[in-house]
Amino acid sequence: MEKNTVRIFWAADSTVQTNDITTYPQTGIGQVFPLYVREGVVVCNHAKNGRSTKSFMDEGRLAVIDSQIGEGDFLFIQFGHNDEKSEDPARYTEPFSTYMENLETYVNVARKHNACPVLITPLERRCFVDEKHLGMGAHSDYVAAMKQTAEKNHVALVDLYSMSRCELKKAGEPGSRRWYMYFDKNLYKNYPEGKLDNTHLRYEGAVMYAGLIARGLRELGGIYKELLLEVHT
Repeated sequence: MEKNTVRIFWAADSTVQTNDITTYPQTGIGQVFPLYVREGVVVCNHAKNGRSTKSFMDEGRLAVIDSQIGEGDFLFIQFGHNDEKSEDPARYTEPFSTYMENLETYVNVARKHNACPVLITPLERRCFVDEKHLGMGAHSDYVAAMKQTAEKNHVALVDLYSMSRCELKKAGEPGSRRWYMYFDKNLYKNYPEGKLDNTHLRYEGAVMYAGLIARGLRELGGIYKELLLEVHT
């Protein structure tokens, strides 16, 4: 690794993971985030489909990051979708207890190596109740818990949840289909008509939501802004 290289390690779920041809056209945010970073910044995407803060640790995935991350690197921490699954004890966490405790464990892994943790609230699903109105979704307690964790531990936070809800509301139900793995006969001829997936992203959605995270980092300023390409508009 070059001396001036900065690495972003990403601990997260399927909305961030790097996909291959077996899951095409699904695309994760971490997969496309290199589009936004300056030369010398490398994205090390450890995100994995279906993982929560708990299962990611239980499978030794955080331990791998712990063994590799170093001073001046960043750890992006983005969970919530699978922590909510109360029917699955291997993944479920209580938002204001075990979820917060797990987030603090991730933060401490970064800090013991003099790396910088960043908490990123979970991406909203396409939880429309009709063509124009977005429902409440299932993330709200986990978003509040992550914000509390960030405040308590003085950790930088990017509120992707709020930004993504804003974009979904502006697009409406039909307009947001192009961002997610939603298929209809006008978009993909080889998929069943009306196949719904309101969580996972296609390329256009991944690029758009990665751009929201970049916006959040730019607004944080300082070392977080320095990760990004300069964009002149």
